[in-house]
Amino acid sequence: MLQLGTAAERGGERAEAVGDFAEFVRVSMPGLLRYGHALTGNPHDSADLVQAVLEKVGSRWAAVQRKGDDPLAYVRRAMANTHISIWRRRRRESLVADFPDSGAVAPELSRLENEPLWQALRDLPPRQRAVVVLRYYDNLSEAEIANALGISCGTVKSQSSKAMASLRTRLAKEGVTGGRTG
Repeated sequence: MLQLGTAAERGGERAEAVGDFAEFVRVSMPGLLRYGHALTGNPHDSADLVQAVLEKVGSRWAAVQRKGDDPLAYVRRAMANTHISIWRRRRRESLVADFPDSGAVAPELSRLENEPLWQALRDLPPRQRAVVVLRYYDNLSEAEIANALGISCGTVKSQSSKAMASLRTRLAKEGVTGGRTG
């Protein structure tokens, strides 16, 4: 009888954890999709990234909650790490016999695709892009970014500095002006 009671309690805890996870996903999804879009550069890869990470996190949601850390920071860190892993796998050179046809992208698919700042941001290394997006897009502090990505505050500062220098250089070459000086 004790085993049945324990199993029933576990079932109740599991149902509550699933409910909490569903609520977390409902509340966090828009922000996670925006963050994923900024990381990946397009909404389709963003949705795939968010789905893959939420599948992994959902399967161990109770452990994530027991840990006591901010679940949103945990998911953002998982997204950044997963994106970096995917980027490293895709970065490998693959030889092809013919050049692929370059298809035209309809302007309504993404109004930012041809913006110089968006293109420059997309060309940053994944960690620098993640730091810039979390700092200037999600308005997180250096400590929050460090927690979300699992890096030190010093690394956040150096990655941000390198990213901003790279963006300034690239945008200056393209003749884009604006923003603050100094």
